[in-house]
Amino acid sequence: MPAKKSDEYRWLLNTFNSAKWQRIGTERRAGVCVPLFSVHSRKSAGIGEIPDLKLLIDWCSSAGLSILQLLPLNDTGFDFSPYNAVSTFALDPMYLRLGDIKDAELRKYRSAISKLKREFPAGNERVDYGIKSSKMELLRKIYDSAGTGSESFGNFVSGNIHWLKYYALFKVLTSLNGGKEWMNWDIPYKYLSPANLIRLSELHKNEIEFHYWLQWQLYEQFRNVREHARKKGILIMGDLPFLVSRNSADVWAYKNYFKLGLSSGAPPDMYFAKGQKWGMPPYDWGHISADNYGYLRARLKYAENFYDMYRIDHFVGLFRVWTMNSAEADSEDQEGAFDPADESVWDIHGREIIRVMCESSVMLPCAEDLGTVPDCSPPALKDFGITGMNVQRWEKSGNGFGSFLPADEYRENSNAVISTHDSSSFPEWYETEAGTVDAISFSSLCKAKGIGEESVAILVERLFEPAGSSNRLRWRKEVSNVYLLLQSFGKPFDEIADIAGLYLSSFNEKNIFADYVGASSASGKATVSLIKKNLRKIFSADSIFSIQLLSEYLFTDGKTLRSMKYHRINSPGTISGQNWSSVIPASLEEILESGVSDTVRQIAQSSGRK
Repeated sequence: MPAKKSDEYRWLLNTFNSAKWQRIGTERRAGVCVPLFSVHSRKSAGIGEIPDLKLLIDWCSSAGLSILQLLPLNDTGFDFSPYNAVSTFALDPMYLRLGDIKDAELRKYRSAISKLKREFPAGNERVDYGIKSSKMELLRKIYDSAGTGSESFGNFVSGNIHWLKYYALFKVLTSLNGGKEWMNWDIPYKYLSPANLIRLSELHKNEIEFHYWLQWQLYEQFRNVREHARKKGILIMGDLPFLVSRNSADVWAYKNYFKLGLSSGAPPDMYFAKGQKWGMPPYDWGHISADNYGYLRARLKYAENFYDMYRIDHFVGLFRVWTMNSAEADSEDQEGAFDPADESVWDIHGREIIRVMCESSVMLPCAEDLGTVPDCSPPALKDFGITGMNVQRWEKSGNGFGSFLPADEYRENSNAVISTHDSSSFPEWYETEAGTVDAISFSSLCKAKGIGEESVAILVERLFEPAGSSNRLRWRKEVSNVYLLLQSFGKPFDEIADIAGLYLSSFNEKNIFADYVGASSASGKATVSLIKKNLRKIFSADSIFSIQLLSEYLFTDGKTLRSMKYHRINSPGTISGQNWSSVIPASLEEILESGVSDTVRQIAQSSGRK
């Protein structure tokens, strides 16, 4: 069926965010989502750098896309997770380009910069995060010789001192305390009095100013990118992490804004049988609201310097967030609960926070409304004119059984995506996950019904193909209908409805999906032809936005990602060197020179997207 026209989305102009939609328009848009650490140019030192975004903007323009979505660029902690940052304001200095440092004489550092690039070549399979400390050492030398006398630097500091003073001192004190978390500092540092703040700021003035200078340099490089995007007509979407690391400048400076006795996460679901334990403290919205949400307003105001739009991470957490006792968060048996506990207040609670966010910024908010979604979330999104997310593989017709959701049934106020940074890529899903269920989830559902371990093992052998080392269970072809499943359990449908639901949503899934995208047959492989058909399918959705991971576009040429077909950014609930470290093997210059942009542009135009 023909693609929707922009006037069919005009109802967004009558929502709370009408002025923001008026500014960017209600055209159907397509875009690309990129973690900066995953890409690199010929100028990069060890990791993608902020000026590299200009090449991504150029690629968007050539590919007929108008949105560049970035994963968070906040200063990261020990695990380098962009969603576990040490500041909700500060950007990470590892993304600076040394050759573009402002107001510094760089000639005498050219050899050192070249040496750094040789020691940390960009384009390896994984990011070597040793680049951060090495780059910081060189940045310190440049800073010591450059000075901070410029008017631009002074204006930046005075305009952002409300967060800079705490962030910079936190970085200095962390170093003085040997990298210990602030919770383990001595009392005078752990609980900072106003007088001690002044004393320490004077005592460590030069070190503090170094961190001011770094943030100014990041600001200048990013603002330069923003100007390039405007000239090219590309919108930049930022990503505001929902939470911040327990060991962060924010939590240290504003302890009353956080419930330090609790730890956040996500409740058990069909994808994570034991739920998720994140470790970050939830917000104490009572104290934040008592200060007229100044902390939240300031975060958004600073982000406005860089972004036209922003993604609200874990949007459903604005209504309520899953929490556990922080002292017992590592326990396997730890139980959790929603905060607030009273479901009757969720809607009012969430809408108040959303209203403040929308009032506090000219950026258009876009929500990540995945996970266990409360009933109050979809109406709020519609009333405020905020887009949610529709992830193709999880969108099924009816009650989640059988066929995939038709393109014309996707929410108009949504972003239709093939994959997310927390999921497998399309080729990996199609080849290894489609038609399977999670082994832990299946076992947990069985045990909850009083089925013993031996009986569960017998059921697994009877119903599924040999699993090998995988945690995915693939249904045997012989289990061809739900009645055979019921016979295996010896129970009526209503007693195993949830297990039957797993079966109905996943059995024969690969064939159902191939038919959905118009493929002639379902081979075991995600061919280039199938990948292109799927891209056309997701772009045809009624969603006003369709923003895909860069890797999903690169799969269309069958060459660029051949060596890493299962390119994955993060596996939730795991701590691993494989997370937040994957790198696209081709440079941005090579991607620009490839034919991928021609393919993407043709598909975008034919779907009525720009």
